Amino acid sequence: GGGTESAVDDYFNENEPGIFEPIYNELLYRDYFFVMADYRSYVDMQKKVETEYMDKELWLRKSLINTARMGRFSSDRTIKQYADEIWKIKPISG
Repeated sequence: GGGTESAVDDYFNENEPGIFEPIYNELLYRDYFFVMADYRSYVDMQKKVETEYMDKELWLRKSLINTARMGRFSSDRTIKQYADEIWKIKPISG
């Protein structure tokens, strides 16, 4: 209040004023990872996801198709492949 608020108004942390200002400045003035560049499309897609989630039959159908299309992915297989092909390491046998 009182007209002294900055662009970062400490709404989320009144007990530590300015704590989020470095994050704010990074996003607005540097944004190395283009978070803000993609934000509008993220928000738009999130609205679509929320709408589709409310349609249980549509959501179930999409979930099943997505699962079926995953194919051979598994975190165990991926980690083993990284170990073999990238890190060139072998497991410790116990």
